[in-house]
Amino acid sequence: MIDHDIEWNAGDLACGDLVLELRRRVRAEPGKVFRVIALDPGAPSDIPAWCTMTGHALLAVDADARAYIIRAKT
Repeated sequence: MIDHDIEWNAGDLACGDLVLELRRRVRAEPGKVFRVIALDPGAPSDIPAWCTMTGHALLAVDADARAYIIRAKT
């Protein structure tokens, strides 16, 4: 897994609330690499789509750990 600066366990936060909170967090830390753990069943499709729409880089996905490595845009 890729090294990260910040880890956030979103637990089972629903994807609507998940991406809103993720947006707030990445805006506060531009350029940082986040490891986000998301248990919501929609996360595997929603998080990559959100990254594509917002310009943040999805660097890796660990499906077993339900973790997403995201580099916040600068």
